[in-house]
Amino acid sequence: MKLRHWLFHSYFLLRRPMTLGVRGAVIDEKAGTVFLIRHTYVPGWQFPGGGVETGETFGAALAKELREEGNIELTGAPELFALYKNSHASKRDHVALYVCRHFRQTSPHVGNREIAESGFFPLNDLPEATTQATRRRLREILEGEKPSDSW
Repeated sequence: MKLRHWLFHSYFLLRRPMTLGVRGAVIDEKAGTVFLIRHTYVPGWQFPGGGVETGETFGAALAKELREEGNIELTGAPELFALYKNSHASKRDHVALYVCRHFRQTSPHVGNREIAESGFFPLNDLPEATTQATRRRLREILEGEKPSDSW
């Protein structure tokens, strides 16, 4: 019975894998800015984030990605805003978006092989190449637009 159970679960994981990711909308409300990154391997400015590894919590993944991509440390609990199906990545990719209002940046992030550039930008003057998905998420967060099911 145990072998049968193991085979069933192994087949399911190979046949129907699902990936989970996190993104952080790091917003400095006093300054009216949001933290964005630009990857070296995909176009556009977007929120920092990445995959949730096996055995890792969403919160731990978020904290790790913010630290790695922006030298940002959370000083308070992030707010889970919404869950999205990320159709751009695959049929089985899902993203948890957190709003991070309590943080500090230990030092400006210097570009590397993954992150070409990063910084805080005025909410009313985002970089021209900010992705449409990022702009939509900001409208959902800041203007009360109904969250979409898809990223």
